[in-house]
Amino acid sequence: MTDARTAPIDLAPFIKAYDVRGLVGSQLTPEVVTALGAAFADEVGTPGSAVVVGHDMRDSSPGFAAAFADGVMARGVNVVSIGLCSTDETYFASGHLDLPAAMFTASHNPATYNGIKFSRAGAKGISFDTGLEAIRDRATAFLAGGIETLATPGSLENVDVLTDYATYLRSLVDLRGIRPIRVVVDAGNGMGGFTVPAVLGEAAGLEALPIEVIPLYFELDGTFPNHEANPLDPANIVDLQAAVVEHGADLGLAFDGDADRCFVVDEKGDAVTPSALAAIVALRAIEREQVKKTGDEIVVLHNLITSRIVPETIQGAGGVAVRTKVGHSLIKDEMASTGAIFGGEHSAHYYFKEFWGADNGMLAAMYLLAEYGHNSEAMSVISERYTPYALSGEINSTVTDIPAAYARIVDAFTGVGDFDELDGLTVTGIVPQDDAFWWFNVRPSNTEPLLRLNVEAGSLAEMERIRDTVLGLIRT
Repeated sequence: MTDARTAPIDLAPFIKAYDVRGLVGSQLTPEVVTALGAAFADEVGTPGSAVVVGHDMRDSSPGFAAAFADGVMARGVNVVSIGLCSTDETYFASGHLDLPAAMFTASHNPATYNGIKFSRAGAKGISFDTGLEAIRDRATAFLAGGIETLATPGSLENVDVLTDYATYLRSLVDLRGIRPIRVVVDAGNGMGGFTVPAVLGEAAGLEALPIEVIPLYFELDGTFPNHEANPLDPANIVDLQAAVVEHGADLGLAFDGDADRCFVVDEKGDAVTPSALAAIVALRAIEREQVKKTGDEIVVLHNLITSRIVPETIQGAGGVAVRTKVGHSLIKDEMASTGAIFGGEHSAHYYFKEFWGADNGMLAAMYLLAEYGHNSEAMSVISERYTPYALSGEINSTVTDIPAAYARIVDAFTGVGDFDELDGLTVTGIVPQDDAFWWFNVRPSNTEPLLRLNVEAGSLAEMERIRDTVLGLIRT
């Protein structure tokens, strides 16, 4: 039995709804991580079975992955270590090998953080309600009483899946016949610097594609010396925008720290909205499915924050648009239960049935490159076609009394809009003409006293009017 801590440890503050995310040293320590490894093994495995473990480029990640493996093996479960990888690679390994998986990353968070993303076999998500709470409780018990090492501990095997991962993605989207493309890729010193050369280049030993990649911050560095690896913040794509214009590139791609989200800028350096990319990918995914001529209903998911253009594109192409709540594991569950071929979120997470229902930023980028490469139009023209409406983007407000803010909104918009509470509060305008449409959604944060506002309207003036009205009610 391993040594146990005598002081009680509260894991709740850094075990979130969908993953583990905490400060290195004060929250995440080798002892805590080892206990989480043992707890994960008991939740998803049995003695003699195996789990996949991978990690990103953060300084603390290799040590944490090793400590986690120790906990897993103590409980008699074998470890398939895939080493340095993106989060999508871990999903690939989980799906391809049909094994549970744990990925050490804090995604776009600063260098002081690390975390774990868990999957069951087949890349199925694990949320607080579907296993993460049980993992937390087991780990707490192990920290208090020690981890009992079984008579036959598990073994460790190192496996490199990068070439198989790249080969599989290329089998899903064939980029060999596209027109030549020059693309700037900002990896933000994250895992995109590892996977992009393998998938879009020749680093994995695959044939050259008609794609010239101009690398920006491909050096793996978990201190993020150039900018935070969070392209959702406009400040973090400024360098990419400038580089696209400087190099006369056709478009630019930006990946977050663990490379599971992809963001796009056009040849002018203007940002392409995640909703536009979701619509583009949805259209191509539907067309790909229609070729099979199965006659089955083609379902595509979109969360309720995406632009109206997303369901319009899905329905216009003959698909069935299903509106969902926001949330990683939730959408994975919806992908499975509905049989959806694709799912898109406003946060630039893109989910694919052909990738075990998991999200994959690289695959979304490949779909976009295929669309652009088989088209004669500039990226800005394509983007404009899928951005016909005015979006506010997500606006956060600190609110101490959220129910009171809701009440003010309901009072102000009663008789003016229709209400639904699928996720937070969505108000859709009752308007006489379709081109005057508007909607907004307010959702409370799971972890902070914040209300998140998203607004869309048929015109910029109308969006700004609704935005300012709602913000006034929220911040009163």
